[in-house]
Order: sequence, then structure tokens, then C-alpha cells
Amino acid sequence: MIVRWGLAALPGVLDELSISRPLLVSTVRWRHLQLPVHDRFHGVRAHAEIAGIKAAREAAGGADGLVALGGGSAIDTAKAVSSQTGLPVVSVPTTYSGAEWTSGYGMRDRSARRKLGGGGGRMVAIVYEVELTLGLPARESAGTAMNALAHCAEALYTTGRAQETDAEALAGAPLISRWLPVVVGNGHNLQTRRGLLEGAMHAGAALRAGTGLGHAIAQALGGRYGLPHGTMNAVSLPAALRFNSTVAAGELTRFGEAIGSADPVARVSELAALAGPSRLCDYQVPRQDLPDLAQATAESAAAKANPRPAPPDVVLELLGAMW
Repeated sequence: MIVRWGLAALPGVLDELSISRPLLVSTVRWRHLQLPVHDRFHGVRAHAEIAGIKAAREAAGGADGLVALGGGSAIDTAKAVSSQTGLPVVSVPTTYSGAEWTSGYGMRDRSARRKLGGGGGRMVAIVYEVELTLGLPARESAGTAMNALAHCAEALYTTGRAQETDAEALAGAPLISRWLPVVVGNGHNLQTRRGLLEGAMHAGAALRAGTGLGHAIAQALGGRYGLPHGTMNAVSLPAALRFNSTVAAGELTRFGEAIGSADPVARVSELAALAGPSRLCDYQVPRQDLPDLAQATAESAAAKANPRPAPPDVVLELLGAMW
């Protein structure tokens, strides 16, 4: 993976990859940003909805590469198009989602109210530009950063873990824990934003280990209601860590040491509060929907990679406690 800092590096990266007709995949928020792209698609939808992916695929007809600018939805949309076309993806993240590091992606089937998964995106390069994160609102900053922190925590105990991803997780977690509260207090400081973005970069690299139950719950909630993925990770991560503490005590101890706390669940709960309320009922999730959510959660690949088995009845009990 090619990794560069500063948007000025983007033309050189495209030249290095021999991409001369890149399609920008983004939202209308970035329609006026000057970039070395051949064409533009600004129709990205939240949670990378299937309809948006189809439209982006049609727009990519004359492209020889994709520049994905934005958060997880933009990057996941580009990954989906890449998996269908073979086009390489250069990511320019503007949030802390970490999606730029993996070939897998999520996409929302709005009619089925489910989040589906896919793979095969050709992720070849990342360009990080701190200035593009300055306009990210406090709650969205906190939500996407909590998604990054969940990548660090779950990478330490998911079934796909490895020494390399452990190292990335333990490098990212302290940066996120340190800089997230500071960024929420003042989001216009380049130094603090840089520290948080560096933490998210390491967390994204750790994401290659896979995810666990916390992400599985967040994906089910996003698929059914369109709720922000980062915020739902903030809601679900404390419960998932508590659930896994009986089988991953050593891993949670290491995670706690990384974030400077003997009680990692308490520290994560403290950070999660920066992203919004902590109860599912605060997000208008109907209690009668919990059995369906439990089933969708238990069926996901993330739940199956969790170190402690999480069948539907167990997940239902956990969701009831979260509600």
C-alpha cells in the first residue's frame, strides 16, 4: 500500500500508478474541491447504498482508476465499483473510518433493510490530508473515531488477528484515546487533528485482522435504520468488550494499557459519550425489533469471528441490556 501525507502528493501518486483518467467518487460536499481527476461522481449515499454503487459503476465507464474522497460510505462505494471493474482505488479519507485499508466493504440494501458485505476492492494507495478533516462536526468526528477505536480493540481478539495487526492496534489506540477529547473540544487545530488521523491510520491497518461483535451490532443497526456506523460503534463497543471480557481478559488488559486505563470498558464508555447517547432507545430503535436485529447480528461474519460465541438468543439478551 502506498501511503502519503498531504493532498499535494495526489498527482504524484496517480502518476506512479499510471492512472491518467481517474473518476472521483465522493459526495456533493466536495464538488468544489480542485483535484487532478478526469471525471466526477458526487452521488455517494450513506452506508454505500446499492443504488449509489450502481450509479457510480455507470459513471466509471471511461475511467482507468478511482479516487475515493470522503468517509466510509465513499470509500466503500469505490471498493464495490473496483470489485466489479478491476479499477484501482486511491483513497483520500476525510473521516476516521479506516475503510481505506481493506478490500472488503459494506453496502446497504435499503429495501431489505440489511447491511451486506462484499470484497475484492483493489486498494492501492492512501493520501491523508489533515485539512480535509477540519470541517468534520464534533459528533461525527467522535463517531468515526470510535469506529477506529473499535478496530483497535476488536483486532486484538478477533479470529483473524496477527502480530502485525496487534502492533497497529496498540499504536492507534493511545493516539485516539488521547486526541479524541481534544478534537471534540476544538476541531480547528491541525496538530490535534493530525494526531487523531494518525491514530485512525493505525486503526485502519489493524482492521485487516477483521472485526467482532461490536461491529456486527453496528452493521445490523445501520442496515435496518440507516443510523451512522461510527455512532453505532460507540454505542455497541462498551457492551461488546464487557461481553468478551470472560474469554479475552489478556487482550483487554493490553488494550487498557494502550489507552491508559485499568478499566478499559469505563474509558471506552467515557469516550463513546462524546459521540452521543448510549442507549438504543435514544435512537428510536423499537424494542420489538430486537429479535430481528439479534438474528441479523448473529448471522454476520463479524459476529462469527468473535472470540465468544454469539448466537441469536445471546445477542438478544445483550441488545436488551443496551436498549
